[in-house]
Amino acid sequence: MTDMLEMPRVHECTVTDCGYNHDGCHAFAITIGQENANCATFIDTSAKGGLDRVIAQVGACQRSECRHNAELECHASSIRVGPGQDIADCQTYEPR
Repeated sequence: MTDMLEMPRVHECTVTDCGYNHDGCHAFAITIGQENANCATFIDTSAKGGLDRVIAQVGACQRSECRHNAELECHASSIRVGPGQDIADCQTYEPR
């Protein structure tokens, strides 16, 4: 099991329409979904949420075919989130 302190951080998120993104992602943890490695935590709202002193980390990754994924957990040192096939996708995703 990955220690919570070792979970990869969301190094960068350029999706400014997300309620968790205000000068960086402030969700406690995000989930990367199965479709296009989308950020399943993305929420399209002008309301700002999350925790001000938190830099998000990857809590779960459903893309088992990503080279950074082991046991549905991300093992990249950090990830980037930005527009892709969806509004918010993991830009660090790499197929095996």
